[in-house]
Amino acid sequence: MSYSDGRLSMDLDPLERGPQDACGVFGVWAPGEEVSKLTYFGLYALQHRGQESAGIATSDGERIVVYKDMGLVSQVFNEATLDSLGGHLAIGHCRYSTTGSPVWENAQPTFYTAREGGLALGHNGNLINTPELAAMLPDQRRGATTDTEVLTNLLADRAHQGQSLEDAAVELLPKVRGAFSLVFMDENTLYAARDPQGIRPFVLGRLGETSGSGGWVVASETAALDIVGAKVVREIEPGELLVIDGDGVRSRRFAPTARKGCLFEYVYLARPDTTINGRNVNSTRVEVGRRLAKEHPVEADLVIPVPESGTPAAVGYAEASGIPFAQGLVKNSYVGRTFIQPSQTLRQLGIRLKLNPLREVIEGRRLVVVDDSIVRGNTQRALVRMLRDAGAAEVHVRISSPPVLWPCYYGIDFATRAELIAANLSTEEIAESVNADSLAYVDLEELIAASEQPKNELCRACFDGVYPLEVDADSQGKYLLEKACGTPEGSTLATSHK
Repeated sequence: MSYSDGRLSMDLDPLERGPQDACGVFGVWAPGEEVSKLTYFGLYALQHRGQESAGIATSDGERIVVYKDMGLVSQVFNEATLDSLGGHLAIGHCRYSTTGSPVWENAQPTFYTAREGGLALGHNGNLINTPELAAMLPDQRRGATTDTEVLTNLLADRAHQGQSLEDAAVELLPKVRGAFSLVFMDENTLYAARDPQGIRPFVLGRLGETSGSGGWVVASETAALDIVGAKVVREIEPGELLVIDGDGVRSRRFAPTARKGCLFEYVYLARPDTTINGRNVNSTRVEVGRRLAKEHPVEADLVIPVPESGTPAAVGYAEASGIPFAQGLVKNSYVGRTFIQPSQTLRQLGIRLKLNPLREVIEGRRLVVVDDSIVRGNTQRALVRMLRDAGAAEVHVRISSPPVLWPCYYGIDFATRAELIAANLSTEEIAESVNADSLAYVDLEELIAASEQPKNELCRACFDGVYPLEVDADSQGKYLLEKACGTPEGSTLATSHK
């Protein structure tokens, strides 16, 4: 199976990915700073959240310029491009598609012209009432292929009718259901909004406070603030709209908070050096590993992680069990999205394109292999085979999340329930399927305890099927809005003049 642009399906062993988040978003208001370069580095720090396309919109107070293309942040932008994106205000986006095809037309930021100027918008998350919102569009603005484009059109239409963008957002956002961390802008103002459940992380930072420049930054994760030298101020609250301009930061409430932060962010999605709602992600993952060791001990010689996402939990497992920690697998850091299809010979090598075993470490040893999750089981099956080929005496798989039993409708591209191996096989059957000597998952309550978040403030739907927002599964789907899939047409510049 391949994508329409010729890329391999990530379901194939050679490049099978873990669960993917919808996107990363970044915004900066900082007169006197090179905002395009700040945004570039912010997106670079958020690259793990989306690798299909990247884009930046900037404004100098007179016009908005948008540049976006397919590929990684470092592939889309160069020094000359960034130098052409001048101004005091910028937003940026890196995308993994959960609504709409991975093609240039669906790359973000989206851009539309209203009566008083332009509107550019970037979105992390996934909406669950997209058909209802699309029906609100006037005829001339129909034909959107993503939930983000629908949202942008609705805001632009209200602004075109004479509403301020701020008032349009306060009126529209209470009608929007699902996960959204939004950055958007007109020629002079940066806006940031978070859904009432706060499903995806979103933070506000202060830039250059000591130098007196007084800039402001918003980002999907605190790690992106660290990269650009911004100080974390606080989380953007669920149900809050921030308005940032020359008068500073103004907060408006468009809905009451009903916090349901995504628990899977702590398991896999977020960077380990990020802090979410006061809890460091790496510390959470190490603690999960400790709890996993106490819950599911085994006699073994070494604990090895599946790099990189399994490493913190493996450290915790080794610490709590007293079994030595070792790096038994070497990861090729440069394997990600590829436009080259491997030959059948290379395809048969499977996971070795990503990971290669250290035979000297593994041979003759009883191994505890710690990974973050099992979705379809293909990766674990290939991994266990590879370790046995390298001479492992026993392979005991330990997973630092509970079984993934249900799909996510809020911005994680999990498989359908029919494809989720844990929804169809028992733990013992999965162990047999992947040829492991044993398999065990951390308990959901132990994971919640490690996150140090109140249980009633977490979305755990992928693990327990309890969705914080009622979802009509028949109205969902990645290609719901698309009548036809286009193909990438290359980068372009879009401009608006006030």
